[in-house]
Amino acid sequence: MVVRRGGPRRRAARRALLRAGRRGVLAGLAGTGAAALLAACAPDAGPGAAAGPSAGSPGTPSGTAPTAGGGAPSSPSAGGSSATSGPAPVAELPGGGTTLFPSRRMVALYGTPGTPALGLLGEQDVEAALDRVRELAARYQPFSAEPVRPAFEIIATVATAAPGPGGHYSTPVEPGRLRRWVEAAGAADTYVVLDLQPGTQDFPSQARTLEDLLVLPHVGLALDPEWRLRPGQRHMEQVGQVSAAEVNEVTGWLAELAAEHRLPQKLVILHQFQRRMVPDRHRVVSRPGLALLVHADGHGTPGQKQETWRSLKRDLPQGMRLGWKNFIDEDVPTLTPEETMTTVRPQPWFVSYQ
Repeated sequence: MVVRRGGPRRRAARRALLRAGRRGVLAGLAGTGAAALLAACAPDAGPGAAAGPSAGSPGTPSGTAPTAGGGAPSSPSAGGSSATSGPAPVAELPGGGTTLFPSRRMVALYGTPGTPALGLLGEQDVEAALDRVRELAARYQPFSAEPVRPAFEIIATVATAAPGPGGHYSTPVEPGRLRRWVEAAGAADTYVVLDLQPGTQDFPSQARTLEDLLVLPHVGLALDPEWRLRPGQRHMEQVGQVSAAEVNEVTGWLAELAAEHRLPQKLVILHQFQRRMVPDRHRVVSRPGLALLVHADGHGTPGQKQETWRSLKRDLPQGMRLGWKNFIDEDVPTLTPEETMTTVRPQPWFVSYQ
């Protein structure tokens, strides 16, 4: 059996968000109902909020690769000549280095800021989330020969029941709020993956709207085909899918962006719990500067999850790595860090919690 993601409680929460239409979904993003509607979708007025520059972190000139912590790189000395200094060095990843794997593994909280129903990440504010994921990653370290780094996987565009102003059945998280979480993670040496649930919009179009964050060295991208609709389809009525050609368009653009800004290797996650979600996965192309990873999203008993894992790792394209998701509510039981790292083979390079 290839199991489906999101058990009764999670599906009920998702349906509640979807059925409520645009107003209900946006209220759900804020996590406190209609009274907090603007908290998620209007400009963030909280401490540290910023309008956000077009690229890089605050104060970083456009086109300049920022550091992993979100700050601008140091400028040449007063007596130096930029014309003879050669190209700028490639920015480093959280934890050091410019290549993601095999020099590290990652453990991540998944979800959307302010929305507990969509994952553990939204159950607390950003500082508490950083503390939580650091503690979680530390629990994995005894079972990994490689350093285990903390990470966030943030849903940046959320599947919705109503078409919304763009008509795509997908609502972006308010940019100021998203940037605040991304920059806080960078300052805390924590990697971030931005997850797309595009509805009827295509992945390349949505990815380009996040360019100002994707030029940061600690930010990668996740494509979630479950929520990639065709014309006439609706969320929760069928499982979506994406073609390898569309995936390749995204990765081609992202690889060029990373090369242009002299960024370290970027993680690209492809979520999957059924083979039909990416029916021609064997045609997905590896790109210089990118690390591709298939993330097994099935929930259920350990036996069901292992069956999904075996199905997804079969005929895995060369160079792709594998990731695993633990569900707190839907897995029966939820695997411990030791069980995740000793019973799942090969060991997952990226483990997320929903």
